[in-house]
Amino acid sequence: MQVGFKTGACVDPHRLNWDGTAARPLAWVAWYPTDENWVAKVTSEKSWFRKEPVAFNAPVARSQRPFPLVVLSHGSGATADALAWLGFRLAQRGFVALAVNHHGHTGSEPYRAEGFLCMWERASDLSAILDDPGWQRSLEIETIDQVFAAGFSAGAYTALLLAGARVAFSQFEPGNPEKSPIRGPREFPNLVDELPKLYENPVFRISWGRRRSDFSDLRIRAVLAIAPGRSVLGFSQDSLRSISRPVYLIGGDRDTVAPPEQCCTWLSDNIPRCSSEILGGGVGHYTFLPEGSAIGQKAAPELFLDKEGLDRTSVHDEVAGKAAEFFANA
Repeated sequence: MQVGFKTGACVDPHRLNWDGTAARPLAWVAWYPTDENWVAKVTSEKSWFRKEPVAFNAPVARSQRPFPLVVLSHGSGATADALAWLGFRLAQRGFVALAVNHHGHTGSEPYRAEGFLCMWERASDLSAILDDPGWQRSLEIETIDQVFAAGFSAGAYTALLLAGARVAFSQFEPGNPEKSPIRGPREFPNLVDELPKLYENPVFRISWGRRRSDFSDLRIRAVLAIAPGRSVLGFSQDSLRSISRPVYLIGGDRDTVAPPEQCCTWLSDNIPRCSSEILGGGVGHYTFLPEGSAIGQKAAPELFLDKEGLDRTSVHDEVAGKAAEFFANA
């Protein structure tokens, strides 16, 4: 099936940007089935990632029934393009995949400590994009009958919040019972030092004060969490045990960023309708990023180095197939 591709932008009128000067931005990217007669091309736009051929701005393929929708959440400091490998393959399998750049926590704009600290706002991003009719008008989609969520790393945390997980503590807050030695992610290594400085920002104070709120969205039927990180250890066990929707965890056996024996095991021990699979053969954390372009391999080689003999494309094919099967049966 040919894959169409479109981008757009809207805002969440109920939240402010981190500067408090305008509504919170929601830039989105969509992959979707389109008709075979549309020409697919690889964009000439510079990127860290190798791009798949897509039919830019092509209409959604005609179908006798609505396409299922998967909302996608990228990892810490990344962009929607970091999930192109999954969005593209889901579109090939008959899904519409819709990803959002999470304001302040995305490489599509300058990083903000607020965005990295207040990760729960990412869940509200996906709920807000579902509320906004603009992307549906842009794609000329009249109805959506099934909605699922998937995310990688911090995006897995986001997807689980939508399923009903609730924050007991942030790994960066004082009194964190895990006493995590991590002071910040790869993209913001001194993040923990920023927290005391941010209380002067009223937008941050509001967000930080609601970190233990319920961010679940009843429209989400099932959740795929890929390589969930240590941030999930801050979820309330009671909230995990109350999740009634199917959850599927996928990890990698050589993931040192989000060790599956800590993160996936913690989740699968607490979520009732949860299945978990750890991919073998040397699958690392960044295996779940797209193949690297020449630019990406030069700028950040550590993101594109896999164990010798591991085929990243084959891993992506396998995960996308498992995701499509999981959503179809959920």
